Amino acid sequence: MSEAKAGVITPEVLVRDRAFLIIDKPAGLPVHPGRAGGPSVESFFQRWRKGRQGPWLAHRLDQDTSGCLVIALKKDFLLQAQALFAAGEVEKTYWAVVRGVPGEASGVIDANLAKHTQGRAWKMAPDPAGQTAVTEWRVLGMSGDIALVEFHPKTGRTHQIRAHAALLGHPIIGDAVYGGGEGAMQLLARSIALASTPPASATASVPAHMRANVEACIGAV
Repeated sequence: MSEAKAGVITPEVLVRDRAFLIIDKPAGLPVHPGRAGGPSVESFFQRWRKGRQGPWLAHRLDQDTSGCLVIALKKDFLLQAQALFAAGEVEKTYWAVVRGVPGEASGVIDANLAKHTQGRAWKMAPDPAGQTAVTEWRVLGMSGDIALVEFHPKTGRTHQIRAHAALLGHPIIGDAVYGGGEGAMQLLARSIALASTPPASATASVPAHMRANVEACIGAV
């Protein structure tokens, strides 16, 4: 489809450059159209297009994750961005509201991940034979039995932060796959920075479905 259906929120453009956009992807909006159709980030490509080709997704976010998503408008920028992501040279910061409060203020999770399938369901699970996955984390604040944790993934594995948060013993609230219960998943791609030409960086606002818990943990944002 060339345009999103009526009633779908158009993603906010955080940064606009001739070579790229950084948008604030709403939670619940997939980056690609699913088998059943429906709107996705790609539904907005026509209105963002510059020239005859593109845009292109420079990377991915899970459907239920909100926040910073880089979209290339020029092929040379796309190639730069892909190389930086592949080399682990993109600075990515995520905020997550998790169940429970970690016993330490910060740490590093170094646990290989592999896709495990059971019936039609699948998830990423710790597996020595899996792909290397490293995530730095620190607690930003807490309130009762929840905490706001900042994650810095050093690798880019599928569901890495979600799986590592669960391995830490504190799954992300709303992440039904990894034990965080029901409701909207409280995971935000808070900021991103690429040392590309031109440089690309942005910070996303805390979405409405996370705001009450985030403010309970650290105050007004």
